[in-house]
Formats: sequence, C-alpha cells, structure tokens
Amino acid sequence: QQSPCRPSLTLFNFRNTTRSDFKFYADRLIRLVIEESLNQLPYSDCSVVTPTGAIYDGLKYRSGNCGVSIVRSGEAMEQGLRDCCRSIRIGKILVESDAETHAARVVYARFPDDIARRQVLLMYPIMATGNTVIQAVNVLRDHGVPETAIILSNLFCTPVAARMVVSAFPDMKILTSELHSTAPNHFGQKYFGTD
Repeated sequence: QQSPCRPSLTLFNFRNTTRSDFKFYADRLIRLVIEESLNQLPYSDCSVVTPTGAIYDGLKYRSGNCGVSIVRSGEAMEQGLRDCCRSIRIGKILVESDAETHAARVVYARFPDDIARRQVLLMYPIMATGNTVIQAVNVLRDHGVPETAIILSNLFCTPVAARMVVSAFPDMKILTSELHSTAPNHFGQKYFGTD
C-alpha cells in the first residue's frame, strides 16, 4: 500500500519544484506529521452538550502538551502545530553543528517553566545524522522531561539517523513521513527563501 504522503514527497524532492510549490507541499507534509503526532498524545473521555441539547461522548487532550522546535528548520513546523492547537505553548532549542565533524552543541534553549510535567512534540523536519536531535533531547531531559513524554515529529530521516536516535532514546516515539538514504538538507533554505 502506498503512503498518502508519496505524491507530496515526489514533488517536494523534484529538482525543478518552485519555492512556492515546495513550501505548499512541505506545509502539507508538516500538517500530516503533526496530526499523527497529536494522535499519540494522551487523552481523556469527556461528554459535551450539542447545540440541539443531545449529549455527545467524545475525547479531549489531557492538559500539559507543548511543542519545541529545533531552530531554524523546526520553526517551519510551528504553524502546522498552531493550526491544530491554537493556544499550545512552543519552546525553542538552537543547536549548532560543526561543518566538518558534525558535532552538535546547544547554543540556546527556552521552554515553558513547567516543561517537566508536559508531553513534548519535538519538531525537526530533516534528520540526516541524528546528532542535533540527540543534543536537543538531552537538553529536554536535563530540564526534567522523561524520554517517554517526547514525540519527535520529523519529515525526512535517514536510516543512520534513525538508528542513532533509537539507540540513544529507545523509549521516545518518532514519527516521520519518509525514511530514505538521503535527506533534503536544502529544506531550511528553500522553505524560508534563503537558497
């Protein structure tokens, strides 16, 4: 069975795709991944009264969810999260990678004060090596967030990166639209128009 993401992935990866089309398909993929990530969050049963006075038995998210974007490319996923959860709090992590060694170090981190009690959607669209995500998760853990409370929302992941992250954090959920040997490292530049 083919993935519903495949047509968007094809146009997203096509060399001649214009920036406006690239951004359109990227936003569509982001929305699909964010929606599925939200499906992984804990929820509770609830009942509401409909406009006609009937009782509707439904579900509501448990309180205490937040997003954290890994700057810069992770910021592209923030609007997709806000489109689904208007008032969700969003933190940020800036991780710098050495161009030669790919060693990653955290330069900046800003989170909601009570992040240790929240479920966290960690947003990072392109994972080539896994080093940046590993550093970001380590910072979240240093702030008291358990590995089981983190869901990585990702668009493209290489098998190498997946193995590294799963090896480092076996209890963290990872959602991605595609596992492929090459990651579109041009994502941030093309998405934000700085290519």
